[in-house]
Amino acid sequence: MAVSKHPDSLIDVLAAIDDPRIERRKLHRLLDILAIAICATICGAEGFSDFADFGRARKEWLSSFLELPNGIPSHDTFRRVLGLLDPKLLEQTLIAWTASIAETINAAHLAIDGKTLRRSHNRRDGVPALHTISAWASQHRLVLAQTTATGQGGHNDEPAAIAELLRMLALKGTIVSIDAAGTHAKIATQIAEAGGEYLLALKGNQPTLLAEATTSIAAVREASTTPTAHSYHQEVDKGHGRIEIRRCWVVEDAWPRADEWKNLRSFVLIERQREIAETLSIQQCYYLTSISADAKLINQLARAHWGIENSVHWVLDVVMGEDANRTRVARAPKNLALVRRFAMNMLRRETSNHRGIKGRSKIAAWDNDYLRKVLTS
Repeated sequence: MAVSKHPDSLIDVLAAIDDPRIERRKLHRLLDILAIAICATICGAEGFSDFADFGRARKEWLSSFLELPNGIPSHDTFRRVLGLLDPKLLEQTLIAWTASIAETINAAHLAIDGKTLRRSHNRRDGVPALHTISAWASQHRLVLAQTTATGQGGHNDEPAAIAELLRMLALKGTIVSIDAAGTHAKIATQIAEAGGEYLLALKGNQPTLLAEATTSIAAVREASTTPTAHSYHQEVDKGHGRIEIRRCWVVEDAWPRADEWKNLRSFVLIERQREIAETLSIQQCYYLTSISADAKLINQLARAHWGIENSVHWVLDVVMGEDANRTRVARAPKNLALVRRFAMNMLRRETSNHRGIKGRSKIAAWDNDYLRKVLTS
C-alpha cells in the first residue's frame, strides 16, 4: 500500500544535506539514498546489500514519496556514497530532526556515554575501532546527538569528543551526567558556563578528588562529623528473582575546589546492592556534582544514566547488529552508526504498538502501513 502521508520532518532535514558528489555522477539523489538506508535499517537491514534488496522489494512504496529518477541504487552506490559523505552533515541533521520531533533539544537530563564498534577496526591499515559518543535524553528516550573520537586513541580521545558533543547541544537548565572519561575540569566548566549542571563519575583518573570524596562521605556514614549539608536516599527494586537496593549519600563539602571545578558543590556515593538467588554483589560509585545535597534526585539521575546501556547500547548491538558489523569503508562506519540512531529514534517514537524495538522493527518489515507510521510519528 502506498504511503498516504509525506514524512515531511525526515525528508525535509535529509533534503538539506549537501551532496558531495560531482554533478555528472549523480544517477541517484542523495535524499533517496539516505531515506532508503534509514527505512531499510528500521526494518532490520544491516548493510549496503540489505539496503539495495530492501529498495528493490519496496520500490513501488518508496516511489510514493521519493523521486527515484534512475530506480533503486545498487549496493555499490550505497557503499560509495556513505563512504564519501561527511559524517558531520549527518550529525547536524540528527540534531535538527530530533529538535523538530521533540520540540526542543533541551532536556531535563542528558546522559553522555561512549561506545566502541568492535568490528570496525582495520588492522592492515592501522585503523582502530570506531568509538562513538552519544547524548541521550533520558526523559524522551532519544539519542539527541552523536560524534566520534577522531584521533587514533579511541577511549583516550573521548574527552575531546565529549567537549565537541556538548557544543552541539543547548545545555541551559539541563543536568548532564558523564562517566569518568568526561571527568575533567574543562568539561565541568563548559557545562556550567552553558547554564547546565553536571554529575561526573569519579574513578582513578582523578585520585585526589576521589580520596577527598571518600573521606567526606565516610565521615557522614560514620557520624563522626556534621558537614554543612548532607542527604541520604534509598530505593529498592524487586522482580524476576532479583532484589536491588540503591543507596545514595550526598555531602556538600566541595567548595574549596570550586575555583578549579566551576560550580562544584557536592561529593556523591551511590552503592548498588544486588541479590540474585543466593549471590550478593555490592558496587560503589563516587561522583562530583554541581547539584546541592539532594540524594533522591541524584539517585534517580544515576539510575537514568545507567539506562543508556539497555536503552541505547543493547538495542544497537542486539537488535541492529552494530557490534558485529564489519563495514570499514572510509567514512561509512560513522555514517551507518548515525543511520542506526535515526532508525532507533523513530522506532522508539512510535508508541501505538507496545512491543519492544525488535518487535516494532519486524512489524515495519512486514507492514507498509506500520512503516509509514514509524516514519511519520
